This record gives sequence, structure tokens and C-alpha cells, in this order.
Amino acid sequence: MTSEPLAPSPEPSAAARDGGNTPPGAIPGAVPTATYRLQIQPDFPFSAAEAAVPHLAALGVSHLHLSPVLEAVPGSGHGYDVVDHSAVRAELGGEAGLRRLAATARAHGLGIVLDIVPNHMAVPVPERLNHALWSVLRDGPGSPYARWFDIDWEAGAANAPGEHRGRILLPVLGGRLERELRHFRLEREDEAGGGEDGRTGSRAAAGEDAGYVLRYFDHVFPVRPGTERLPLPELVAAQWYRPAWWRLARTELNYRRFFTISGLIGVRVQDPAVFDATHATVLRLLRDGVVQGLRVDHPDGLADPEGYLRRLRDAGGGCWTVVEKILTGEEELPGSWPVAGTTGYDALRRADGLFTDPAGARELDFLHREFTGAPADRGGAWEATAARAAREVVEHDLAAEVSALTRTAVRICGTAPVPPDHAPWALRTAIRELLLRVPVYRPYTAPGKAVPERDAAMLREAAEGARTAFAVPEEAGAVDLVRDLVLGTAGDSPAHREFCARFAQTSSALRAKSAEDTAFYRYTPLLSAAEVGGEPGRPGVFPEEFHTFCARLQRDWPETATVLSTHDTKRSADVRARIALLSESPLEWAELVERLTKETARASGAGVPDAHLAWTAWQTAFGLGYGLSGPLPAERLVPAVLKAAREAGLRTTWTEQDAAYEDAVRAFTEAGPCGPPHPAAVAFARALGAHARANILGAALVHLTMPGVPDVYQGTEREFRALVDPDNRPPFRARPEELAGLDEGRPPRSLPEEKLRLTAAALRLRREHPDWFGRAGSYRPLAAEGPAAEHCVAFGRSGRAVTVVTRLSRLLDRSGGWRDTALRLPPGRWRDRLTGAEAEGSVALAELLERWPVALLVRV
Repeated sequence: MTSEPLAPSPEPSAAARDGGNTPPGAIPGAVPTATYRLQIQPDFPFSAAEAAVPHLAALGVSHLHLSPVLEAVPGSGHGYDVVDHSAVRAELGGEAGLRRLAATARAHGLGIVLDIVPNHMAVPVPERLNHALWSVLRDGPGSPYARWFDIDWEAGAANAPGEHRGRILLPVLGGRLERELRHFRLEREDEAGGGEDGRTGSRAAAGEDAGYVLRYFDHVFPVRPGTERLPLPELVAAQWYRPAWWRLARTELNYRRFFTISGLIGVRVQDPAVFDATHATVLRLLRDGVVQGLRVDHPDGLADPEGYLRRLRDAGGGCWTVVEKILTGEEELPGSWPVAGTTGYDALRRADGLFTDPAGARELDFLHREFTGAPADRGGAWEATAARAAREVVEHDLAAEVSALTRTAVRICGTAPVPPDHAPWALRTAIRELLLRVPVYRPYTAPGKAVPERDAAMLREAAEGARTAFAVPEEAGAVDLVRDLVLGTAGDSPAHREFCARFAQTSSALRAKSAEDTAFYRYTPLLSAAEVGGEPGRPGVFPEEFHTFCARLQRDWPETATVLSTHDTKRSADVRARIALLSESPLEWAELVERLTKETARASGAGVPDAHLAWTAWQTAFGLGYGLSGPLPAERLVPAVLKAAREAGLRTTWTEQDAAYEDAVRAFTEAGPCGPPHPAAVAFARALGAHARANILGAALVHLTMPGVPDVYQGTEREFRALVDPDNRPPFRARPEELAGLDEGRPPRSLPEEKLRLTAAALRLRREHPDWFGRAGSYRPLAAEGPAAEHCVAFGRSGRAVTVVTRLSRLLDRSGGWRDTALRLPPGRWRDRLTGAEAEGSVALAELLERWPVALLVRV
């Protein structure tokens, strides 16, 4: 077996040793050939990433892709809870540590792509950690930071006393205020301490006289100057904030939040001053050459995504930028956005779908419904399940957001020259019903801007459906007004602009919360399809569809990112690759699940919580490796299964937990999926072993060679079995000795080493020949001929490299194997980078794929 030679890494430069500024342009090429995502966290800070640089450079990537690095809530394992945009996070090593990492990366030929979070900030505990929010809590609308946040100062709870209006609701109390007031303490700000990070109060830090604070357990709130001598009940009522029972957030919250998370407050980056303040550090790092590219988190949360991205491009010099935009179905990224593309979930769905049998998935759907007895709208059918979940979310979880939209619509009606005679209930109904019928995450409309035809047609159709919710046709006129407000054609006042933006922001929250976080956990015939950006109702992708998608990427978005695993995927690519095999064995799987469930209950005495939970638990366990060796770790599997049950919300939820049911979930999962593997499961896993290998290696090679810039998640160069967060975010551990051994010519000894060998070969090829895979390159589907042609996916890149993978390998074996199926290669002689074998002309697939189920051919 041959291996590609590895050029030795250069010695670190003086600038790298000193941690000095990186001169702009030091990293060759503005567009990465491949990125490597690292989850920077207190247990894996910049110094640990710096130590991993030589290994990652040897692997073949061109850029490190770092999770958010600005100051966040202390101890945060992800960094999306930013508290201070002006500083690089001290827990990670601070800006000096980041600059040292960048210098070391540069010395090894690597750049840095940084994940940024423009949409929201944390509402931390203690609250003083977010100095901008602290100022607003203390000084209200008069604070210089009041413009930073989407706060409706005029809002109050329905029928609430007047003193509750004009205040920010802080839903942090464990019970109602009258019960919790006894736990409040008034303290001098300089006596209250600085919290875990040692910070002092904001006034003291600024050299001002210390004021007073209210302490409620770990929460610390500022006291409005001049109110500190009031009796405690009057003092609390006199603040610009209203401490409230946490359950009131659902209906009374009056600030924009991230999805339904009240601990993350929306930031108004559409305001130029707010943009400048919140992006100054990131832009300085770009100017200094410390960072060469950006990943923008959750652009759909922004009031004007395109306007934001244009401002970012102009301020950042046009660096390589991708956006975490989730595309639904055949939706396309707006062509006017000044970005390289998405973060790659659209590619994930197509790559995964290649290895899912559409017919088998349909049979699994029937067998799942038969086993679970699930009604159509509670997991029995995708469309009905998604529709019910959306209605639950818009009526319950997002009640505060719908109320905010209704208030704005009422205000618009009240100021119109001829006020339309729409009752608030009719406006609320119209808003809710229109939201439910938006088939994608959100429209992109704004007053004064041309309405995209796609959005216009989508909203016209949604409005037609929304009218059916009204019994009296004349009352359905409210739908027309709401539609025009969403389209941005009803007016251009501040209230009109606010409604248009907030509707779109709420629409994206509804889609994410109802589909990804609810329906994906209820409709579970094939868990591998219930992934971010996925289409559970249509999980299979035919090769022709995949090729069409890739051709469009190469034409329109050749520098977009592509992914298979991320910090947000519910299951890693290799777990999904195993689960996808069940679409090739649906009846065997259903019979096995029924047997395992019954025998677990009989042998352990642990009851079965319900059939839906059992199906989910066993499928999750199979993806994690049940039956391959000893018992699975309960500390990993039980939390994932319990999270799935809470997200589904069928028997228990995060906020209304059923303790008895959750105890049953734990007991069943520990006794069954985490117990000694059943002999029948061991036999099943062994029978699918070679096919899991084909799926894992096939998906990896497709990802690494298809159009776009592959983003490799930490650890996934080897086999990586991970479940939903936090299981998928462990501190990274490099294994440079394995790659070194393979480079010395040692054959891979296991599937993890085979995947490492394949990943390094593909990444190095991209780095050696970026023109083959980039904007100037080409993509050409290659069709096999013969009785098993449908099991081969092959494509060429720029006439110089060819990818060949096996799909649906178990069905291939059952049909008699490759037989005389052949693939005609483009002209020339070709060498496989994995085996060293050479071929030309028409090559028999049985011969080409004899040793590996995939091939990476390069013209010699």
C-alpha cells in the first residue's frame, strides 16, 4: 500500500515565537482548501490548539476554524453566550494566546477562520458580566446601550398594572415575586463582589462612585440611582427591570431572544453604531492578519441579513465568509448575499441521502408506525407531525413573540390615516396562521426594497391558506394587511420596518424550534434523516439529484462550505452512516427492536416507557455501536435518550418534567441499550459491519471531494461516534502518531485508521491542487454501466481527479454484487491514492473496489 509523501513542516518563524502581529496576506490564498473546526473551550484553550497545529497541518487542511472566542459566560463550553465583544476570552488565553496560535498556524502554512455571533448576547449570571446590559438595567432607555437591544419598553403583561409597563421583564425567579422577595438583599456595589471572574461593578470599574445592587442568590441586579432608600417592595417596583417568575417569559417577555432561550438577548446589529461597537475586535483581528475568514452564526435572526453581510464585507475587506443558513427543500441561498455560501448543511443532506435507500425508508416509516402506534400528528407521519409541532410552538413557546407582533400591528392600524377596522384578536390570528404557513425559515423582505419574487409568491400562497382560519370571510381581511406588512409594501414607518423584521425573525425561530427541536424527535423511523437541514419525510437522495446539486454548487457557490459533522449535529456522520443502513434492512430492524424490547423488559424487570422511546433508544444505540463490543457507556447514551424524550415533548418536557416517566427512561436505557449486547444484536451488527465501513468511507470521500470547501469537525478524520451536545463537544485530542505511522507506509489496521488515511489523502490532494477543486475547476458526473450501476456514485474534478464510492452496499450484496458492472474513466491513466493501483479506460468495479469500497483516482 502506497502513501503520499509528506513535506516537512517549516520551522516556526521569529514572529511565531514572539506572538507578534500576522502581516495581512501571509497565508497564501484567500479561500481555504479545507478547514478544521476546533471547539475552543476552557478545557481546550488556545495553547492546546497551538500544540495540535503540526498534526493538523500534516493532515492537509489550510485553515483552523475556531468556535467563538470573544468573552463569554465563565465556564461556557461553546462560546455562543457572548458577554463582551471588546475582548478575547481570558479563559481561553486572551488575545495574546490567540495571536500566538495564529503565529504558530501561520508558520505551518495555516490560516484561521473565526465563528462570530452577531445575533445575540448572554443575559448572564451574575448580570454584571454583560456591562452593556447592566447599563440598560440600571439606566433604562437613557442608557447609551439601550439602542443595542430589541426591547419593547411600552410592553406589559396582559391586564397588568401600569407600573409593570416600561420595564424589561427578567424571568429569573424560582417562583412568583411576592414569594421570592424575601430572598432579595440590597448591598453596596463595592461590597457585592465581582462575581466569578473577579470583575468589580461597572460604576467602580469606570472610576465612578459605587452604587447599590440587589442580590437574589447568584443573580446581581443594579439599583436605579436614587431608589436605594425605598422599602424593598417599592424599590423593586422602581427599577427599569421587572424580576419575574421564569414561567412568565413564555407570554410576557418584552425583549427579542434567541429562539425560546430567554438567557440570550437579541442585539440590534442593523444599527451602524451597534455594529461598529460589537465588531471592532473581530475587525481588528482581520486587519492584523490574525484571522483570514469568518463563519456567521444564525443570520436568520438578524433584522436585515443582507444589509448586515454587506456592512461586514465592506468593513472586513471581503474575506472568505460563510453563513449558517439552513435551506429547506430546494430553497437556494439568495444570490445577492455577499458571501461564499453556507456553512454546509445543504451538502450534508445530499451526501447523507446518497446512502439511504428511499424504498427502505418508506418501509421503515410503515414499520415504525406499526411498532409505536403513533398517531399521524404525533410521530406517525412527517407532514402531520411537523404541522402539529409548529402550531404548538407558535401558540405556546412563542406566545410572547406573537404578542409583540400583534402590538405592533395594532399600533400601525391606530396611526393609519383611515384606520383599518381589525380587532386585535383578528390580527393575532392572521399573524399566527401566516407564520404557520411559511414553508422555509423566513422571507427576506423590507420596506422600501424590491420584494424577491420567491418571497412574494410564497407569502401570497401562505395568505390564501391563512384565510381559511376565519369563519367570517370579511374578518379574513386582517390576513391581507399582515401579508402586506410582511412584504414591506404597507408602509415605511419605523413601526412598519419593525413588524417586517420581527415577523421574519419569529418565522426562523418557529421553524427551528418546531422542526429541528420538536418534530425531528417525534418522527423517528430513521434517526439519521432527522438532522439539521434534513428532510425526514424524504430522506433518500438519488445519484442524479446529487449530481444536479453538485453542478449547481460548482456553478453558483464553488467556495461554499460543506460539512458532515458539526458541534450542532444531533448525531455525528459516522453514527448516521450506521443508522442509514437500517433503510437497507427495515424488516430485520423492526423485528430486532421488538425482540430486544420484550426481552429487556422480561430479563430486567424494567418497564418499557413507551414504544416510541424504545425505538429511539435502540436506534441511537445501534448508531453508537451497540453490538460491536461490550456495553455502551450509560453516561453518554442515557442523557441523549432523555434529551430526545424532552425535546419530543410527548410525555415529558424541559419545563414540565414527568419524574416517574424519566426514571423509567433511565432504567430502560441502562438495562437494554447500555446492558450486555444481546446475541441477536451482535449478529446483526456483525452482518452490517462491512456495509457500515462502506457508508462511513463513502460519505467521507464524497464530502472531501465534492464542490465547496470541506469543513472537517474535530476528531472526524478518524471514525467519530458522537451524539447530541454536549456529547459531540469533547476537548479535542490529536493522535499524530497514527498519521505518522500511515505516512511511513504502514497499512491501516482498523476502520478509524482507514478513515484517517482517506481523509489525509483527499485533504492533501486539495492542498496540492486547489485549482482542481476551486472556482476555476469543474465537476462532471460519471455513470457506471451494468446490472449494479445504481450502486456506484462517481464524479470527476477538472479532468484530473475522480471519486468513486459504493452506495447501498447491503442491497448490492443481496443482488449478487458488482458482477460485470464497469466504470469508464476519462482519458488517461489513473492511480488510486488509497491503494496505489492503476487503471485506465473501462474498469470493472469489482476490481477497482476490491480492497476499499471507495477509490480516489488521480491522473498520472
